[in-house]
Amino acid sequence: MNLPQILYDIITWVEGFTALIALIYYPKVKNQYWKYFSIYLIIIFFCEVFGKWGNLLIEYDRAKFFNYFVIPLEYIFFYWLYAAKSFKKPKLFYGLTIAYLLTFIPNELFFNKNNLIFSFNYTFGGLILMGLVIYEFHKQVNSKEILHFSRSKMFFINIGVTLFYIGTMPFWTFHPIISEYKDIWNIYYSYFQLSLIVMYLLFSISIIRGKNDY
Repeated sequence: MNLPQILYDIITWVEGFTALIALIYYPKVKNQYWKYFSIYLIIIFFCEVFGKWGNLLIEYDRAKFFNYFVIPLEYIFFYWLYAAKSFKKPKLFYGLTIAYLLTFIPNELFFNKNNLIFSFNYTFGGLILMGLVIYEFHKQVNSKEILHFSRSKMFFINIGVTLFYIGTMPFWTFHPIISEYKDIWNIYYSYFQLSLIVMYLLFSISIIRGKNDY
């Protein structure tokens, strides 16, 4: 068994572990908006399980399932968490969500829909998320609560999102080009898998150690 396959199996276990942590700690946040973070993690875990073994139950298009449902769900949830909750700007959340959803129009009209990931759609959504991540870092650094960063839920979430979503954005943006260079593709794909594992571990730490954010 090669490294990518080992990491692929580890990812499922780590996502399952994070979903279990979210379920265990749910009673502590059931009266807070953080309950939606727990629900989100559980839903994503089941989506990944379905993406991995769903073809054993029904015949479906895995690429469409992720491109039209899972990835939009991930982006829109983080837009909500950052813009509406951390920044307390719900109008910004609605505006960013609409802008992201509109990218499906040119994607349908001008881009190849047979790709594993919709590069244009993914890139635009990632750029929006990158802007939110940068603003969140700015917010944290300029807050007195930075001295207690180890107790901030958003600190761990922001690090995880940076490593995975922002760190792997070039991989999917230029995937058709990178795939022609096997050595580069293998290295970046390994980073994709490792950063996903680290992100979910950071999410688990956020749930366990984090308190309500400032």
